[in-house]
Amino acid sequence: MASNPQIGPQIGPQIGPQIGPQIGLIMGSRSDWETMIEAAKILDHLDVPYEAKVVSAHRTPDKMSLYAKEAKGRGLKVIIAGAGGAAHLPGMVAAMTTLPVLGVPVRSAALSGQDSLLSIVQMPKGIPVGTLAIGPAGAANAALLAASILALNDDALSARLTAWREAQTEAVGDDPRE
Repeated sequence: MASNPQIGPQIGPQIGPQIGPQIGLIMGSRSDWETMIEAAKILDHLDVPYEAKVVSAHRTPDKMSLYAKEAKGRGLKVIIAGAGGAAHLPGMVAAMTTLPVLGVPVRSAALSGQDSLLSIVQMPKGIPVGTLAIGPAGAANAALLAASILALNDDALSARLTAWREAQTEAVGDDPRE
């Protein structure tokens, strides 16, 4: 696993040695990987370079700040931030970068992720965070939305995304007994 002493160990693949990551896939704790891996699977399938890191808004605020402030300069185009509980990570990162930030509420034990959802979606005016569904579906959709954003300027990715969607359509059968 690659490691940056200022940002920390990477949890997941760093794709493409010749192309740096375009998406930052961050989460508040290692346990959030169980949800955020769904985003990684979609990005892997679409061949979108990303990095995956644990960056806690509460336990590692300096690391989070450095990550957010340096993200654009390192070539990232979109950040997907998953967090549970108070879920401050997406909003705090959005406050420190002009990159699009997509927030994924991670299901929590106490309130089943509703606390996370409300914390992410209720951002003050001027600091937007695109908020997705709670849990794995939200993580997968965040990856698809991030890929759609990148595909605006990448015809090859646009074609891969179109093919993925066509496969989704074809997977829906006519007969409910099949």
